[in-house]
Amino acid sequence: MREAGRLGALAALLLALAGCQLQPVYGGGAASAPATLMADIGIAPIPERAGFMVRQALVEQFGRTSETPRYRLEVVLDDQIIAFGVRGDSSAARERRTLRARFRLVDVASGVVLVDDTASADAGIDRVSSNFAVVAAETTALERLSVDIARQISARLARYARR
Repeated sequence: MREAGRLGALAALLLALAGCQLQPVYGGGAASAPATLMADIGIAPIPERAGFMVRQALVEQFGRTSETPRYRLEVVLDDQIIAFGVRGDSSAARERRTLRARFRLVDVASGVVLVDDTASADAGIDRVSSNFAVVAAETTALERLSVDIARQISARLARYARR
């Protein structure tokens, strides 16, 4: 009897979802609006190491792009490491690495800004006695944050393309 109740609830949920007209963002594959937009975007250079990593992650997210892109993606990063959690010897016990990106999608022909938005991500890092280990942890955190920022930018541009 309980199984029939669960099946009935599941059927009601599926009917409710069908009524709200949910659609996959990339429905249509390579011909979808988001995929077409991503293929027409040129990514402007982003300075410093964090910029290089974010740009590489964006290139991986977007896939192959046009030789003459219709749009330009401009990204400005703010990369900060803040220490907190003081030990008895007044050294920091933890750090938080925060990566913020302000990004703009610009129509190359007209110069009109189509999307102006921000993305951010952060990661906690344990401070240990080995400086090498701390630097390695900071670098690993930056790699993860770069991918996270690229995914956020890609998702927001895909939503823009679906409108």
